[in-house]
Amino acid sequence: MAVYDPRSLKAEEFINHEEILDTIRYAKANKNNVALIDSLLEKARPRRSADGKSVHCQGLTHREASVLLACDIPEKLEEMYKLANEIKLAFYGNRIVMFAPLYLSNYCINGCVYCPYHSKNKHIARKKLTQQEVRDEVIALQDMGHKRLAIEAGEDPVNNPIEYILDCIHTIYSVHHKNGDIRRVNVNIAATTVENYRKLKEAGIGTYILFQETYNKKGYLELHPTGPKHDYDYHTEAMDRAMEGGIDDVGLGVLFGLEGYDYEFAGLLMHAEHLEAVHGVGPHTISVPRVKHADDIDPDVFDNSLSDEMFKRIIACIRIAVPYTGMIISTRESEEVRNKVLDLGISQISGASRTSVGGYAEEERPHDSEQFDVSDQRTLDEVVAWLMELDHIPSFCTACYRAGRTGDRFMSLCKNGQILNCCHPNALMTLAEYLVDYASPATQRLGYAMIARELSKIPNERVQRIATENIEKIKASNQRDFRF
Repeated sequence: MAVYDPRSLKAEEFINHEEILDTIRYAKANKNNVALIDSLLEKARPRRSADGKSVHCQGLTHREASVLLACDIPEKLEEMYKLANEIKLAFYGNRIVMFAPLYLSNYCINGCVYCPYHSKNKHIARKKLTQQEVRDEVIALQDMGHKRLAIEAGEDPVNNPIEYILDCIHTIYSVHHKNGDIRRVNVNIAATTVENYRKLKEAGIGTYILFQETYNKKGYLELHPTGPKHDYDYHTEAMDRAMEGGIDDVGLGVLFGLEGYDYEFAGLLMHAEHLEAVHGVGPHTISVPRVKHADDIDPDVFDNSLSDEMFKRIIACIRIAVPYTGMIISTRESEEVRNKVLDLGISQISGASRTSVGGYAEEERPHDSEQFDVSDQRTLDEVVAWLMELDHIPSFCTACYRAGRTGDRFMSLCKNGQILNCCHPNALMTLAEYLVDYASPATQRLGYAMIARELSKIPNERVQRIATENIEKIKASNQRDFRF
């Protein structure tokens, strides 16, 4: 029997089944242990240094966080939500980073039973973008105002080899349209080799994202009956190969609804602990997608569906347990759900997403090649305005990635509380770019008022002055891409 070891490079040892079951039992036994719950909340609370210049959070282990997740005492839940918000503001401020997914190809040889791209689905339209079509998609995204993309492709070594992905990345970065540029390309493709991760690193990717789907090995094998993704160990150990290949930032995620949420939650945090133990830096991002309706897929066939209330609790507990990670919520979720969880730790959201291959260049939203139904179908301008009405700064910043502040260097910046002197002004300058180049008059009015308020919060007077000057330059000319 495998023994739990977060430093091991073997999947069944750092994501250990018996350890997860013991964790769930411990959490259930202590879910009303008020003294323990209070001690965990106190342990996780942000603490400022004596000079007030840096902030530190201890976080929680997977077992400790699982106790909070199991707790159903109303007043303690409210304390959790308040703490999650406090932690999020301490490290990420009120910024929300904007991105969009770009689907390159839905050819796939896997048999994943929850995904419409599975190889046996014969009635979905199969499509792969040419490089000219990639350009067209990028221009359409730039014309909305996007600066950051997450590219997606099915696993198919014939139709989607690594060379095709690399060509697409090169094409995306090469498109300069009006004042538009895609400044960061994150990549969500199947688990691959160290050599291929090195190629992705050399191509200039931002974060490598790979969802585990489920950490329950038995369930994983049943959900992935055919294709290379059937190999649980190879898939689960992908992040270690990615980091060996030089990729600094990796993004974790599970597809909630496939298996029991308490099992997935513990496994997700164990994976984060493993990355910290082995590589000295945890996940750059954690995503929280839920199973949604799609062509040939009925989410009701999965008996582990997640209520909105438990979804909210999971997000808060991840933020408390892994305080420094970015947290992503996609347009799988409705405006109502996204509204409920923004204050609980989310730091990145997608806007105006289309999950079909070639969806952005077409005026009408195509549905014939979608990976899943999009619940939030608002335009980017509408999402940006909505965020500002809720007092969140929509950020199009990519400065840290382009300045080499990735991996442990980004985490050091985050942990030292330098967000207000770095990420905060960068967010405001990129918001100014969006307002000048793409926003509606109503959104512009909201945005300029927000910028005026938020500039005053920058503690360093020199940084505040330079940011103010740069924003005036953005308004008065075509000068763009200022950054700290």
